[in-house]
Amino acid sequence: MDNKDSEAEIHPLKTEDVKAQENHENSVERRIASKQSSRLSRLSRWRTAAFFISLFLCLIIVFAFSFIIPCPERPVSERTWFRNYDNAVAYQFLAMEDVNEDRVQDVIFAFKANNGSSSFNRSCLDEGLPSPCAFVAAVSGTNGRALWERPAAEEVEWMECGIKQLGGAEAPGCLVVGKPVSLTAVDLQTGEVQWRQSSDFGANYTVLTPVSVIPDVDSDGVQDLIIFIATGDKIKTFIHSGKNGKQIGSTGSLNVDGNARYIRLNLDDSSYFLFYTENALYAYSLKDLYSAATGVEIKLPSLEQDPQWEKNIDRTTHRLSLLSFGDIRYLAKIPGRSLENILVINSEMATLISAQNLQTLWSLNVSRVVSEPLLGYYKPDVLGIVLESEIGPNRKKVMIVESGSGGVQWDLKLNSRAESPGPATLSTADHRSAFLIWGEYQAPGNETGSRAPLQKLYLFHPSYTNILLELRNNTDQIIAFNATLFERSRHACYVLLRGPQPSEDPGSVSLMKRKLKEDVSESRVIWLSQVAGDTDQYIRDRLYRMRFHSRV
Repeated sequence: MDNKDSEAEIHPLKTEDVKAQENHENSVERRIASKQSSRLSRLSRWRTAAFFISLFLCLIIVFAFSFIIPCPERPVSERTWFRNYDNAVAYQFLAMEDVNEDRVQDVIFAFKANNGSSSFNRSCLDEGLPSPCAFVAAVSGTNGRALWERPAAEEVEWMECGIKQLGGAEAPGCLVVGKPVSLTAVDLQTGEVQWRQSSDFGANYTVLTPVSVIPDVDSDGVQDLIIFIATGDKIKTFIHSGKNGKQIGSTGSLNVDGNARYIRLNLDDSSYFLFYTENALYAYSLKDLYSAATGVEIKLPSLEQDPQWEKNIDRTTHRLSLLSFGDIRYLAKIPGRSLENILVINSEMATLISAQNLQTLWSLNVSRVVSEPLLGYYKPDVLGIVLESEIGPNRKKVMIVESGSGGVQWDLKLNSRAESPGPATLSTADHRSAFLIWGEYQAPGNETGSRAPLQKLYLFHPSYTNILLELRNNTDQIIAFNATLFERSRHACYVLLRGPQPSEDPGSVSLMKRKLKEDVSESRVIWLSQVAGDTDQYIRDRLYRMRFHSRV
């Protein structure tokens, strides 16, 4: 302390300089702190402004999308609608396509009359056809309003819709095979005729259906068509351009033993057409059919031949040597793990054949199958096959068979008419299917064999294996029946086309769409085996709330 005082007394100016320097440093520090505080204050204000501007922009966007920019209107579908045509007959054809691009399936069908409906006031003479003639019509799936009607031919032999690139158009089209022989391409959205071609199919012919779309073989950028015509024991092959309908090459001829039908089987890099009669099964590759029609060898990746199949095809008769079945009634394609397999049904047995090595996967005893096999799901994501077999006069047995093993998962016996429609399936959200079946159920011991069976529609879902829902009792003659989801994963409906057929006198033709839930809520619950605890209303409510799913 004495030293410090002495130092201050000796150097008084030095002490003052130190204090001044300290004061200066403190002043600098205060100025720096003040500047930093000012900068932080300005940054804070910018951040606040940016926050409120962002918030304001978000509110503007929300307000615009909520009140100013209109959302796409979703079509309001009527639960049930009817469309009637007087003095007409109906063809056994129904197709579901989105014609007016409103994301709702529409209905396409064909009828024969002197004039179309009053909505369009079209006549046969407008297309140079004699009256009466066959009309093709598209009806809105939402309300039954006619979207378009078009006189197409004197008679309709076959019609197929949803063919892509037909006529070179971007939208799919419909191909009408008419009598006298004509091919007509119709635009699916407008109903306008894109092209019409006459063809000489010969006399007393039958069109083998469906018409097949093949790769572009005439290099015009549009897929082409192959048509098979049966005349006696021969099958004529016609290849037509999908762009303008002109025939490509000449007419090919295949020899078969009896009346034939066919399916098309797609393998990895090849495509085969299997023709079957009561006594034999024939196989032709698409490459063979094209070469026979044009006399030209073509090199396309999709026109290759499968070596395994070629080993088992007789090069002279084209019979499949490994598959020898008698009295073949149906041939069907069943999806497998990698390839489609072949289900062969004769009068006594159903047999699944591997398309990869032509070996038998399983066999099932089943007698006199009366309708085309149908695919559905009894177990979640496990593919099943619906088979209807005749078990007596006006009696049938409905079976659901697991496609992988051939085991029977469920069966039911019903009274049935000969002209009864086939079954239908709808995919549900639990990865199974709802099954729609026609017939008349009678409890064991209450069968009445004297009167003609009634025509009733039943709903079955695998979640209730002991229950049927009786949806409706139909007394009119049903020409065609189909069930589908009119919107993606929702709006499950069925469509009925009723009235006289072309071989009968004209009368009233009725087209009806009915929402499935409407019938479920009013249905009658049939207990195949009583289970305590569930009331009829509880079952109806559960199945009414059932959700559906559109499989890819």
